[in-house]
Amino acid sequence: MSTHPQRFEILVVPEHVEGGDPARLADSAIRSAVVEATGRTGASGFPRYAGEGMEADIDPETRTVEALLVDGAELDYGLSARIR
Repeated sequence: MSTHPQRFEILVVPEHVEGGDPARLADSAIRSAVVEATGRTGASGFPRYAGEGMEADIDPETRTVEALLVDGAELDYGLSARIR
């Protein structure tokens, strides 16, 4: 049985948005998605999560998005992914 979280919410925000306040991040997000564990490991070596057009490798210990595809494409410059 995995001890990793089975679900995360990913927020795509402009890079200039600072801090980790969930309310501020949510207000600034240009897109969000709830992703669920797929049971696979991504190319980064971290667990793979997918849902709502996003596919991500997430380090569950640090809650860091290590790799992300949005609708099959990488993020544009100036955008970052955060976990809420």
